[in-house]
Amino acid sequence: MSHIVVLGSTNMDLVAFVEKAPQRGETVTGREFRTIPGGKGANQAVAAARAGATVSMIGAVGNDSFGTRLRSTLERAGVDTGRLRTTEGDSGTAHIVVDDDGGGNAIVVIPAANGTVDHLTPGDEELIASADALLLQLEIPLAAVLAGALAARAHGVRTILTPAPAQPLPVDLLNATDLLLPNEHEVATLTGRTDPRSAALALLEEVPEVVVTLGAAGCLYAARGAEPLTVPAPEVTAVDTTGAGDTFAGALAVALAEGRPMPDALAWAAAASALSVQRPGASESMPHRPEIDAQYTS
Repeated sequence: MSHIVVLGSTNMDLVAFVEKAPQRGETVTGREFRTIPGGKGANQAVAAARAGATVSMIGAVGNDSFGTRLRSTLERAGVDTGRLRTTEGDSGTAHIVVDDDGGGNAIVVIPAANGTVDHLTPGDEELIASADALLLQLEIPLAAVLAGALAARAHGVRTILTPAPAQPLPVDLLNATDLLLPNEHEVATLTGRTDPRSAALALLEEVPEVVVTLGAAGCLYAARGAEPLTVPAPEVTAVDTTGAGDTFAGALAVALAEGRPMPDALAWAAAASALSVQRPGASESMPHRPEIDAQYTS
């Protein structure tokens, strides 16, 4: 069984479901409110665990009720939380509005405990060294993301970085990244190019492989010395796209760790993501391996 380590955030998602998202200065009435465990790091950990990997989580939660629930959610998914520390104060939160237009969302993240994850602590590097892949995102301080990537590089562990929230990336981090996994908005922010293919090719000057997720259009894969490849997504009716990218990242990490060729790994991850958008919530919507296999072969 493959071993995936996730270094990243845990958040409680505070989700409002509305018919139409409000514009600036506008108030709308929603139909439902839910608190759902999430955070890009925790989401990717749950996705990878449900996809069949042994998963360990490095991060932090607060000593509040949200922190207790976040930890227990990861543990119920089979994620090892031995390196998930508890800090004084609040856990991270994400304030999400989901509308009826294809399950689109807008998100505001409050880091709280995640902001304390600004370095590796004793034992973290050893855990990373034992992994087949390290999943990284940008909802914790860049210093810790860089430290994790450098530790993985030193031990020959594949690094997969989701550059979200999008921001300029230091050269040292790009040099330590094996696979960059932005969506179409993030890749435009990183490169200033609106065409995903052009943007992905530009990023190959910095990293050896890029996968740009394109929502319902699937994904685009680019690697040095190879022709870019587009993999379509299964056609489904989306209810809530929150966590779809994290589902894709977790499933992709598992597929690659198991040695699947990249085209098959991308199609399998796309099947997992397609299942997730048909259900509300982030971690709650993520499929288990038998579901992914069935969707992939259908």
